Amino acid sequence: MPSFCRHNRFAANCPVCSREEAEKAGPRSTGLRSSGGHVTRKTPTTGRTARTRSSNNNLRVRRVARAGADGYSSVLVPGIRATADAERLAEELAFASARLATLAVAPTGLYASVGSDSDLEEATWLAFLIAYLGPLDGDDPFAGVKAVRTTWVSGELPDLDGAQLGPRTSHTRERGTSTIEGYRAWVKRAGTQQRAFTGESSWTPARRSQRLFERLAVKGFSRDARYDLLVTLGRLGVYEISASTLGLGGADETTVAAKRVFGIGDTLLLERRAADLAEAAELPIEVLDVGLWNWARPRRATLGVAEGEPDADVYERAAAALGL
Repeated sequence: MPSFCRHNRFAANCPVCSREEAEKAGPRSTGLRSSGGHVTRKTPTTGRTARTRSSNNNLRVRRVARAGADGYSSVLVPGIRATADAERLAEELAFASARLATLAVAPTGLYASVGSDSDLEEATWLAFLIAYLGPLDGDDPFAGVKAVRTTWVSGELPDLDGAQLGPRTSHTRERGTSTIEGYRAWVKRAGTQQRAFTGESSWTPARRSQRLFERLAVKGFSRDARYDLLVTLGRLGVYEISASTLGLGGADETTVAAKRVFGIGDTLLLERRAADLAEAAELPIEVLDVGLWNWARPRRATLGVAEGEPDADVYERAAAALGL
């Protein structure tokens, strides 16, 4: 009689258990080799085309490199088939965790200005500009924001012609200042930014994050920028905000990366699998936002913090959760 596996499927039909049985039959190639006392990894890659749709509805095609499948599998990340890809995910989660810790404990540059400004209107406005334009890579990640920055009280819109844009920017040249105008209109309905971001006094930090993420759906203000703004304001202690989900859905780069990692497109299941990974690695769900986003990129973006060593403890936990 057919038996059920731990995934509540017929054991013979379960893709996870069948792979595990195949692995028991013989050792899989790990791609590791020793060279002069050091262990190095062979990482053959296969290229595939990923299509994403930008906020102005233009189709962008980019080449995504993936390590060649070597028999790796994990129930937490069923979309990953290569040990090298799993290792890189652990590394990016460790970097993202270290970045959030820096924001909370020792922010630098304009992030420090946001956290120390006693004027909530100006602090919130500056945080919005950082999230919307995006920090640059390089020695001065906030040069682009500094060049166009205006004050909230002046009501003056930034001159975005020729503005330097970071790798996670939400701005497109075609939109001009319309997204910023939309943000100001959103705030106007609440009266002040402080009221808009505080919301109801009865809200928990998680509820506040969820409601603000929904309400901040200003045209041209992408999912990645909205999420980053709320995480930044929470980590810097400007408002009591703490995410309980990733807010996935759509064609943004984080959602696309999540679909690749978790091997499914359904939004509810994506959120569930992201939560399972965060729990297994003992991480706040917020860490997966930048971790997934950077994992899908050919080169890590530092997003406003000095690129130091990823958090070693986080890497060990993530690697253990992923079975590395």
